[in-house]
Amino acid sequence: MFSFLKPDPIKKLRKHYDQKLEQAMQAQRKGDIKTYSLLTAESETIWHQIEALEKSNK
Repeated sequence: MFSFLKPDPIKKLRKHYDQKLEQAMQAQRKGDIKTYSLLTAESETIWHQIEALEKSNK
């Protein structure tokens, strides 16, 4: 009935994914390649979670 009041986990994960990519970009600009690669790997993990949730919702 009030499904619009429930938080959307995909929206939350996308926001977190975008933040990780932004942090990775900043690390790359500073020349910190190790941190860049770690943040990119974390963002890929988040992206796989988003894809899994989208498939389960269909």
